[in-house]
Amino acid sequence: MAEPEFIPADTDPASRRSDPARNLAVVVYILQALSFFVGGITGLVGVIINYVKLDDVRNTWVEQHFRWQIRTFWIGLLWTVIGIVTTPIIIGWFILLGISIWIIYRIVKGALALNDGKAPS
Repeated sequence: MAEPEFIPADTDPASRRSDPARNLAVVVYILQALSFFVGGITGLVGVIINYVKLDDVRNTWVEQHFRWQIRTFWIGLLWTVIGIVTTPIIIGWFILLGISIWIIYRIVKGALALNDGKAPS
């Protein structure tokens, strides 16, 4: 595979918009958002894309977005499972509500940072 182009952190954010790795991160954010409507399968596809392409984005500014997306998926999955298991004792509904809000927050915050050419924080 071709070596990924390294774009320094101090590069103009507007010039980062043409980066193919950035476009891939946009696709994964969209897949994560769609997972709310299609039962989570697109979130799984997104995290698979993250893992497959992680070596291609290593040491670029997009790597932080890929790691953000991976963490969002796994922590979201963990708490979703905990929420589903605990729904019979009512607390699960609050866990599911909380994790849904948290995942939406992470997707929006990450996508906005990506749009600005910055790392999510």
